[in-house]
Amino acid sequence: MEALILTEIRNHIAFLTINRPQQLNALNKATIEALHLALSQANDNPEVGVIILTGSGQKAFVAGADIKEFANYNIAEGGMMAQNGQKLLFDFIEQLHTPVIAAVNGFALGGGLELAMACHIRIASSNAKMGLPETSLGVIPGYGGTQRLAQLVGKGKANELIFTAGMLKADEALQWGLVNAVVEQEVLIETAEAMAQKILNNSPMAIAAAIRSVNAGFDHSLNGYHQEIKEFGMCFGTKDFKEGTQAFLEKRKPQFRD
Repeated sequence: MEALILTEIRNHIAFLTINRPQQLNALNKATIEALHLALSQANDNPEVGVIILTGSGQKAFVAGADIKEFANYNIAEGGMMAQNGQKLLFDFIEQLHTPVIAAVNGFALGGGLELAMACHIRIASSNAKMGLPETSLGVIPGYGGTQRLAQLVGKGKANELIFTAGMLKADEALQWGLVNAVVEQEVLIETAEAMAQKILNNSPMAIAAAIRSVNAGFDHSLNGYHQEIKEFGMCFGTKDFKEGTQAFLEKRKPQFRD
């Protein structure tokens, strides 16, 4: 039996591929658990500076959650599914200290779009289509979709997409700020890798601090400005700050990785 998540590490980048092409990479419990493990291992690997996440095949990034798995759930089971999924995967990705780039290579619907939105950066292929169609099933997005979509495209557009169960084409998603870039599918991974290489030029400690600071601005229990001040100060005690500033003064490129 093939692995649910394919992992390849090269040039300080972990390439993770969701491997259920016959099911359009739909998320079931086993896939969520396998993806959590693969992301955790990549995040803990000192050789990895960026994670690129994509789906197998040419049709779908992730076409949604596996409806067969939860069609007969009751209220308690449905609530537990959302709670566990958010903790194990969606919130987990957002809070990783290693930046995650979603290479959206086709349909990203329901849980698939929620997965992409949990990533720090999104690059889409020109054939990609994105939406949260849950209301057409008599349910709402449960993996953070109502929150992150509104943060990215604004409350009004998020309401429209959720209420109508509509989809955005890739160029529309770019226009609304849902994705960072749109490219042809054959250069999608290459483009994501080029962005990853730009990230790898910079301090991993500073990037982790930036992730925490940006996230704090969307956490109502925190003051984002206070978090930024704290993280800014902490940077001064890191080896990366010493290397970065010394390299600047010596007019050379910093060496943040051995």
